[in-house]
Amino acid sequence: MTTILEMARVETPLGTVHCAVRDGRLCALEFADRWQHRLAWLQRRLGPLTTRLAPDPAGIAGRLTAYFAGSADAFDGIELELFGTPFQRRVWTALRDVPAGRTVSYGALARTVCVPSAARAVGAANGANPIAIVVPCHRVVGADGALTGYAGGLERKRWLLEHERQWECPALPRLSAPTPPPAASAPLPRRAAAVS
Repeated sequence: MTTILEMARVETPLGTVHCAVRDGRLCALEFADRWQHRLAWLQRRLGPLTTRLAPDPAGIAGRLTAYFAGSADAFDGIELELFGTPFQRRVWTALRDVPAGRTVSYGALARTVCVPSAARAVGAANGANPIAIVVPCHRVVGADGALTGYAGGLERKRWLLEHERQWECPALPRLSAPTPPPAASAPLPRRAAAVS
């Protein structure tokens, strides 16, 4: 059976972003320079694909435009279809709970998903994230607050974090001193749940 994906291209301040939607749920969002890799990844998971361009599949293109125009809640309520291991899906769901304008360390995220010793596994899951920006893997930093790997490139990561700073209290520290990770006993606030 062939899977039908609706796809769109969105021009952003960081370059072209592509998205893929299946049955009304976002299943991939990637920068143009990584899009062919992401399409191959989708095909390995879904089998034969039929793609069709749509102006705004599931409203994702409009939400991306709103996000880049400064709307802090542009991604609230987006339904996702996450393809990954159960651990990866837990990490990706927890990422959506990190508020815009804040950062979290890999170790703090590992504690959030109840595997405190799994900071490296969290990093690997973060790197495998198929839905850039909406599943905000760019909000994860090193334990010392340093910007660390981002599949889209560190300059994009820096730009995204600076863009999101406008939505938080002006007293929040800048990238050179990111917001400290939450205590292990303090869960992050919940956002809309992902569909798995």
